[in-house]
Amino acid sequence: MTKNNHQLLNRGVEQILPSQKTLQNLMSKRKIRVYLGIDPTGSLLTLGHAVVLRKLQQFADAGHDVILLIGNGTVKIGDPTGKDSTRPELTDQQIEENFKNWKEQASKVLDFSKITIKHNGDWLDKMTMPEVIKLMAKVTVQQLMERDMFQERVKHNKPVHGHEIMYPMLQGYDSVSMDVDLEIGGSDQLFNMMMGRVLQKIYRDKEKWVLTTPIINGTDGRKMSKSYGNFIALTEDPANMYGKLMSVSDNEILNYFRVLTDISDQELDSIEEKIKKGENPMIFKKRLALEITKWLHNDKLAKEAEAHFEKTVQGDNLPDKIPEIKIKTRQISLLELCQKAKSKESKSNLRRLISQGAVSVNGEKMIDDKDVLKIKSGGILQIGKRNYFKLLVKSPNSR
Repeated sequence: MTKNNHQLLNRGVEQILPSQKTLQNLMSKRKIRVYLGIDPTGSLLTLGHAVVLRKLQQFADAGHDVILLIGNGTVKIGDPTGKDSTRPELTDQQIEENFKNWKEQASKVLDFSKITIKHNGDWLDKMTMPEVIKLMAKVTVQQLMERDMFQERVKHNKPVHGHEIMYPMLQGYDSVSMDVDLEIGGSDQLFNMMMGRVLQKIYRDKEKWVLTTPIINGTDGRKMSKSYGNFIALTEDPANMYGKLMSVSDNEILNYFRVLTDISDQELDSIEEKIKKGENPMIFKKRLALEITKWLHNDKLAKEAEAHFEKTVQGDNLPDKIPEIKIKTRQISLLELCQKAKSKESKSNLRRLISQGAVSVNGEKMIDDKDVLKIKSGGILQIGKRNYFKLLVKSPNSR
């Protein structure tokens, strides 16, 4: 195995099925066609997405035929992976809204000059009823019901809808339509990807390989997820990105280095050894935060974010520049105030931050989002460890 293929098929890889050896043999003979599918269920891409996007780009850099598949067909059903209840159906308008800035975000990781973009709605939306029935005849209900989340729902007397058990078949049909050699995805997608392997064999009598990448945990130790509010977005501003990375558990440092940076395996081994010997993990976490922020922004902004963190979090000082919030009334609820400061943040996430004691006004922690505050100009609102806002009252009675 060449050094490049060793990195490609080992680092940031959880497993390869049916085997790494057979895939390596194929890659030694010819370029392969590989794809990654993403359903536009939300408008933000996170570092969790970046893990598998990086792997896709590595195949493109190695000269393989690489496809990024946008699941505008499958998203209408909604992938049931990891869900204990049915996903809400998305309208065409919601799908279009989620599409709007996905390419700009993904371009932080992907070089689209080397990657083909396809949409599975181009074939799934055109399937006739006989074609759908023919597809359904290839797979048994017993096979589809083997999924862990379906078994859990049945166990707890929760519904499993017919369209949900069709999802793996439709995703699997993507492999047939594009005639791929390899599909890559997060380890939570293994069942769906293996369905494509089954269908590729049935329809084309052809082997298809599956490569899974690890799932990384977010800032609270759970799987990184927008629904948990523990994610780090690819478009996060540098100071927030650096600060959020610094709040990741020490146990995640090596994994983040492994799947989200290009530091050498030798250096990674050295960091692991130093941590085992008791060296302060903070040293390596700061290096990690700097590397990732530099990758997704630039060196200058990453260093500024580091300095900001050291001054405001480690040094417990206010930053030199604080954004201002102009308020038209001297009385406002805590939740409304936080919404003015963080207009892109969901109400539920702001309520969570407040209840966790992550919000303070003039140094006093506030834990009830319904509290009505009397605001004076010059006051300081803090949300989390890094976000400060100066309050300015612009009412007729302000002094």
